[in-house]
Formats: sequence, structure tokens, C-alpha cells
Amino acid sequence: MKKPELLVTPVTVKDIQPLIEAGADAFLIGEQRYGLRLAGEFSRSQVEQSIQLAHESGKKVYVAMNALFHNDKLDELGDYILFLQSVGADAVIFGDPSVLMTAREVAPDMRLHWNAEALVTNWYTSNYWGRKGAKRAVLSREINQDAILEIKENAEVEIEVQVHGMTNMFQSKRSLLGHYFEYQGKVMEIEDHKQERNMFLHDKERENKYPIFEDENGTHIMSPNDICVIDELQDMIEAGVDSFKIDGILQSPEYILAVTKLYRQAIDTCVEDPDAYEDIKGELLEKIEEIQPTNRPLDTGFFFKESVY
Repeated sequence: MKKPELLVTPVTVKDIQPLIEAGADAFLIGEQRYGLRLAGEFSRSQVEQSIQLAHESGKKVYVAMNALFHNDKLDELGDYILFLQSVGADAVIFGDPSVLMTAREVAPDMRLHWNAEALVTNWYTSNYWGRKGAKRAVLSREINQDAILEIKENAEVEIEVQVHGMTNMFQSKRSLLGHYFEYQGKVMEIEDHKQERNMFLHDKERENKYPIFEDENGTHIMSPNDICVIDELQDMIEAGVDSFKIDGILQSPEYILAVTKLYRQAIDTCVEDPDAYEDIKGELLEKIEEIQPTNRPLDTGFFFKESVY
């Protein structure tokens, strides 16, 4: 069986080397001016440093350009893509066709991964963007495993699936929190990628707490639970899914490192000896449960549900 790539979202440049040693194959980084919901903010110099560190160990770095772009940023896209090409980025993550069109004009050899969040739900659309130039489709978190396997069977592009971490439930370009605090006569400072980690929407009826934060791209409300399918990887590995992503947004570097080590063990064991994976997968899940924040229950997301929109 082919080993899927283990893709991780570091918080800082300092996390790159420890995550390489923990078994990460690739990293997703960027700056909030161009990328959505990143685990950390990476300036141009930090992007270049991260790529150098990763490439020294034969690892890859993908840079996010999947924000919602309005007219005022279109003139910047070409310059940023040329910068990424110059420092050796392995791929650009895009959702807006403006990024694809710009890349075709200024850097036609730049590898592109299509990620339009909840819109990536079928193989036909994935192949459409593949024929436009994308080499990978990042599947929606709202589809189940049967749909993932069917997409992989029919896809002409690589397929990436998130296997761990929180998911986005709502985004507004407006600064909803900032405006609310201003209305109350308070000041909330929102700069760079400084998330307010202790802000939640509290659904008392269901006893759910939804993390909420703001950045340059607006207001984001995240899921109350974290996806975790470390014990359900075999079917996707056997189907040839190309990349498994651990999303570390709003998590500590120590947590991301520990989870990366456990998924590395799960993937390697499943590929080398599926029966051994069956024996240890319950133990691996228990180890993640031991380090999981008490306010973040684990579940399997939509992997075993019918998608409801």
C-alpha cells in the first residue's frame, strides 16, 4: 500500500524541526492576509526559513492563498506568488479562481491545490479544477467516508482529507466581535494572527462551546468538537487517499507534536501490517484522549454520517 502524506499545520518556525522528527511529511503555513484560519502567522522571511528547513529534510511546504479576495487585493497576488516561487514553495492552496488565473500568468509551473472548503464535495468538480490546473483537491469536512472513497476512485487529482482537528462552521468578513465590544465601550485588539483563545459561543441547551476568533479575514466560529479518526484510517489508506491533514488551529505546539507522533505510528503500522494496526488503534485513540483539552470532545465528524446542509 502507498503511504499517504502526513500534513501538519505548525504554529511557528520553531515547530518545523520537531515536527519533522515526529514524522510530518509536509507543512501548511501562510499569513492571514492571503490564507484562512492558519495555526500560526508566517511572514515572508518565516515562510522562506520554513521552506529551507523542510527541504533540508526532504519535506514539503504548502502556502495558503485561500482567503476571500476582494478587488483591493488582486494586484498583490502576482507579487506574492512570484515570491513563493522564488523561495521554492511546493504548492499554493487556493479557493478563489483569481489565484489560479494569476498563477497561470506569472508562475505557470507553480503547483496548485484546490481548497474551497465546504464546496469540495464530489469527484466531478474536483476533476474540473484539475483540468484547470489544480493537482490536488482538499475535500470538504462535511462529507462522509463513503463519499471520500468514491471521490478517490474517480479523481484525476490527488485527494487530501482532514483526519484530526477542529473545523470551521461560520465565517463573516465583518468584525462581529470587534463591533460588539466597541458597542459596549470596550476595546479588543485584533492584529496579526492573535486569536482570543478563551472566547466561546455557549449553547447551553446542548452544552456546546464554539470557539470564536477574529483575524484580518473576519470572524470565525469553529466546531465544538475535534475530528479524530486515528482508529479509522485503513479504508482510506487502502483506497489510496494521498494526504492526511492534522489541523492544529487554536492548539498548542506541544499538542500538535504529540498528535503528529501518534498519527505517524498509525499510518506506518497500517501500511506495513494492517492486522497490527487493528491491534493498536484503540490504544492510539486512548493516548489522544489523554492529552485532549477537557473542553474539546473528540468525535468522527461526518465520517460516518449522512451529510446534512
